[in-house]
Amino acid sequence: MKIYHCVESYYPAVGGMQEVVKQLSERLVKLGHDVTVLTRFHQERNFKELNGVKVLAFNVIGNPKAATTDEEKNYVKFLLELKSDIITFFAAQHWATDLALVHLKRIQAKKVSVPTGYSGLYWPEFKQYFIDMKKYIHDYDMNVYLSDNYRDINFARENGVKNTILIANGAAADEFLPESKIDVRKQLKIPQDHFLLLHVGSYTGWKGHKEAIEVFFRSEIRNATFLLIGNNYEYFKRQFIKHPKFALLWFMHKLKGSKKVVFNYFPRDFTVSAYKQADLFFFPSNIECSPIVLFECAAAKLPFLATDVGNSIEIAEWTKGGVILKTSKDEAGFSHMDIEEGIKSLNEMYKNQKLRLELAQQAHAIWKEKYSWEIITKNYENLYLSLIK
Repeated sequence: MKIYHCVESYYPAVGGMQEVVKQLSERLVKLGHDVTVLTRFHQERNFKELNGVKVLAFNVIGNPKAATTDEEKNYVKFLLELKSDIITFFAAQHWATDLALVHLKRIQAKKVSVPTGYSGLYWPEFKQYFIDMKKYIHDYDMNVYLSDNYRDINFARENGVKNTILIANGAAADEFLPESKIDVRKQLKIPQDHFLLLHVGSYTGWKGHKEAIEVFFRSEIRNATFLLIGNNYEYFKRQFIKHPKFALLWFMHKLKGSKKVVFNYFPRDFTVSAYKQADLFFFPSNIECSPIVLFECAAAKLPFLATDVGNSIEIAEWTKGGVILKTSKDEAGFSHMDIEEGIKSLNEMYKNQKLRLELAQQAHAIWKEKYSWEIITKNYENLYLSLIK
């Protein structure tokens, strides 16, 4: 098959959606298909093909909803003229999907939408966008959802969409099954007897970093390191150090030598090793669709604590690998951990090594059976083939 994947940004840009598209695209190439990613220009991208996947970049600025610049018009023209079997639009509320909406009926390929959550569904500024989406969503040949009970699939059901399918996210066996060659504790000078708490997520302000750090410092955990991995960490670290409350807590624990926090961004192989060598994953995120990091925990035999965000409750049920924190949600759809209950939950998980081990082992077994990217890619391949029959 000749396949096009449209996504807002792509490697070397990092993030959950970028990882999904990279995993699927490269694995579909290995299965013998011709895959091209249509994405935004990135100044550090010095290739037009990576691991067999062709990358075609457009220098689009911001997230326009209508083509006004020459480059935006070039993108639309390309979509209308391309000869392909499948074209898939990953996520919504960004240029690569939105510029195509009014033209969907004119695109000749079979069209697939993977909306990944509709994060702005409850935001006033997107009210008209989703009124219009009630019409456009019917122009896709298939709509792929990552959850069976989240705002995007419920939106589809409420608007009479029948062509839907559930395909979950996952984690890569070829990344997580081999033995780690990196000693994370040694490289970061973390004592071997320290309890290693992990958070992986970009410093967007929506991943629960501040709440996680507050709970960590106020918890009963001793002799522990909290490792936070994500891009743009420098800005967050500066803000953290300047914040009076956190600065005082950090200083007190630094004097005692009982707790430390490490902020950084690492290459992928280091991050995978961190998953596999940590004791617990702590993820009080504010907004997600279907957090890949929780599937990666299952692959790494790492139990998790997470807010009720995106379909984290489903993932906890599917993998049996984690515990959901007490969570409230505001009018905009953002999730917020109850700090006091979060402290209790972290204390309980820290003290219960038996539970952590049980969660880790059962999640890993279920992941190998159902949620590896190898299996998920076959699900996408089968879907694509069914559309062009």
